[in-house]
Amino acid sequence: MALAARRLHVSQPALSRQIKELERALGVRLFDRVGRRIVLAADGGEILTLGRRLLAEAESLRERAAALGGARGGVLRIGTTPQFLETGMSQVLTAYRRRHPEVDVRLVEGGGDQLERAVEQGELHLVAPALHVVEALESVLLYPLRVLAVMSRRHRLAARRTLAVSDLLHESLLLLAHGFGTRRLFDEACREAGVAPPVLVESRSPQSLIALAAGGHGIAIVPSVVALRGAAIAVAGLVRNGRPLGMWVSAVWDPRRHLPSYAASFLKTLVDHTRHSYPGHRLRLTREVRRPS
Repeated sequence: MALAARRLHVSQPALSRQIKELERALGVRLFDRVGRRIVLAADGGEILTLGRRLLAEAESLRERAAALGGARGGVLRIGTTPQFLETGMSQVLTAYRRRHPEVDVRLVEGGGDQLERAVEQGELHLVAPALHVVEALESVLLYPLRVLAVMSRRHRLAARRTLAVSDLLHESLLLLAHGFGTRRLFDEACREAGVAPPVLVESRSPQSLIALAAGGHGIAIVPSVVALRGAAIAVAGLVRNGRPLGMWVSAVWDPRRHLPSYAASFLKTLVDHTRHSYPGHRLRLTREVRRPS
């Protein structure tokens, strides 16, 4: 409660009074006290979801009205992953800003699941890339992603072009944290194969994992969208049932809300760019992931 009060620039007693007044006005309990913590009550969670939806719809109405009035600019909110920020977003932004210098682009970094929730809640116009598209969202395919095993050139498996998860059973693994799409694909393959390789570290930084792998401290499991630099590493593509472990990623948006013309233009710029250049496109291992029919 104290942290919320500071962020809202009000005193804690004033915030408590406002919450009680809101609960009386709505006729529901918004928060429960669990020990020393304040948590959302069940009704509070539903009210929060509805409130976010209303705010998003109000913003969508404002954007639609501005478009009808002839406005060309606006604020474009794009969600993206750290890997695409590093290896792909700069080129897309350069091409887009040539056409739309009047648009205020704001980028939000995060994991796929977190960003897709933000699209559903109306906090973002688009997310790119996304691995798993929830049913309510619209999507367009962008490019293939392959799960890679990166290791030192001195590693005993360095000469292998492909590896199955069963080949990693006795290796120290350097994994991305839970919440990354690549980690989800890898965990699914391990469960299917009935193996549980030892994990040395979990990190939110693919480059940190690659650095450890280059130093001979294990095998890093990373997506093909990361930048692979240096001669000290060897790269193999993971396979699942003999097929490349990976999938095509998408750009997603919520069709239930108005998509401003400048957001649709960004989507077109993104799709056009990734037709000929995308993170990992120079790797044949990446191009082996088949496009869904």
